[in-house]
Amino acid sequence: MPNQPVTTYRTNSKIWKALASLLSYLFHPIFVPVYFILFLLYVHPLHFLGYTSQERLLILLQAISMFSFFPLVTVGLLKALGFISSIQLREQKDRIIPLVASGIWYFWIWYVWKNMPEHPVVSVQYALGIWLSSIAALLLNTRFKISLHALALGVTLCLLLQMAVLENLYYGMWISVALLITGMVSSARLYLDSHRPGEVYGGLFVGALSVFIAGYFV
Repeated sequence: MPNQPVTTYRTNSKIWKALASLLSYLFHPIFVPVYFILFLLYVHPLHFLGYTSQERLLILLQAISMFSFFPLVTVGLLKALGFISSIQLREQKDRIIPLVASGIWYFWIWYVWKNMPEHPVVSVQYALGIWLSSIAALLLNTRFKISLHALALGVTLCLLLQMAVLENLYYGMWISVALLITGMVSSARLYLDSHRPGEVYGGLFVGALSVFIAGYFV
């Protein structure tokens, strides 16, 4: 009986760690942009109004390729070739090449969408915000291990808030979900000791700043 509290604590600790890891994978920076594009394509009633199912699918495939597939393949190749020590990019030096490579993919998708006739401005701003945030993360990386999870969520949450202010739609539920996810994932990164609080808050701030700067240029 005396060992029961210790055993229970260890079991609960393992459960919380597993949940925190699951949240970190589900809302990984390479997946968050795809979730937001899915929201714009199939949930939001206005931005892709009039697009055929084939056109929406093409945009979704572009988003998956540039935001998720190519960055993931790049990291996998770098690990296989020994250029990085872990695919989780725990060390600051491991982040340099992936951030440079991802910046190329993000710039490409922004450039393509920017030059597509009648492409919704909000997705162009989002792609530019993601690209600017990756550049900022690269520049800050020498001194500051900014949370890339918080960075992606900061871009997404703040663009959603901007849309709520500018559009005559009810965003209460969507913003509530976005805030909940942002809070849970940020807490998960802290629980796993992947970042210090300043690195998480810094990621949210830089993400928000990036999307606002992007809005100025689109």
